[in-house]
Amino acid sequence: MIWNGWGAVVVISATLEAIEEDFVPRLLADLPIVWQTSTRLLQLLAMLQARRDWSGHDLASRLAVSTRTIRTDIERLRGLGYPVDATPGVGGGYRLGHGTTMPPLLLDDEEVVAVAVGLRTTAGSGVTGIEAASLRALVKLEQLMPSRLRHRIDALRTATVSVPGIGPTVDSEVLGAIAGAIRASERLHFGYIDYTGNQTVRTAEPERLVVWGSRWYLLAWDVDRDDWRIFRADRITPKPPTGPRFKPRTLTDDEAAGYVQRSVGTATWQYRARIRIHAPGDQTRALLPPAVSVLEDGPDHCIIEVGSDTPHQLALYVGLLDADFEILDPPELAEAFVRLAERYQRAAQAFGK
Repeated sequence: MIWNGWGAVVVISATLEAIEEDFVPRLLADLPIVWQTSTRLLQLLAMLQARRDWSGHDLASRLAVSTRTIRTDIERLRGLGYPVDATPGVGGGYRLGHGTTMPPLLLDDEEVVAVAVGLRTTAGSGVTGIEAASLRALVKLEQLMPSRLRHRIDALRTATVSVPGIGPTVDSEVLGAIAGAIRASERLHFGYIDYTGNQTVRTAEPERLVVWGSRWYLLAWDVDRDDWRIFRADRITPKPPTGPRFKPRTLTDDEAAGYVQRSVGTATWQYRARIRIHAPGDQTRALLPPAVSVLEDGPDHCIIEVGSDTPHQLALYVGLLDADFEILDPPELAEAFVRLAERYQRAAQAFGK
């Protein structure tokens, strides 16, 4: 008798009639158990891939089995080449470890589409050194892809155009080191070059990698400064090893993105001002980038805290709001508005001659 992995039974015997009354019924009765076990293993693997740490009790509860069955299934996964680490004790649990080979991954339809689209758009991502690897991975993915998903991805490809990014790029190995520290909740040690060119060595608890345009930013808790900091990923040089582990802070993706937008937008301001705008706050806020602070000042007025490289640029910027305003601070900003107004007036008078 030969048993294959798909549940098919081939009997090579001249005495089939002699055994079919005993063996075959028992074999068929066991088939549902085999399928249940295979399905549960796939579910268990998907759970381990989705979250870093699981307790045996949580896994057993989710899969509606005993913790003893979970231990048995973990051993089956290890036998298939999946490195599952176990931590003993009351607070122990399971997590996928790092193996010597890459075992198969479980992806649902939406994840497959997301991966394929991401691989196709790496040219404009600001990440260097992954173009050829992305193409190889995409070819492998499309070979196994169902036709329904291939049609969706082809439609996206033909309907979109990617414009290559400009400016600094970040090495894929640097992003990998940062992302690994974030996933493991381990402190990251790295060299950093700030916008003035100064080189420093930093220790931080990495929270998120945030992509804004073609730039990659690390949002992290700076251990030495005891505060949140934003780091350009292309200016980071990781210094392994990472560690020790830390407890991640409860920061949502939207909060992380908003913090980066505000911090990056204000970090380069050389000149700052406070201005009262004669317009409602909601109306004004819709015309400004996230970096500009808008404070309500009654139903028909608001105060903005804004900045730029020079007073002249700031005067131009505020004029685009198309509303009356008052300069609160600094007073010398009025000179920039006077010079701009005189220039506009000369242009208008020259046109009227």
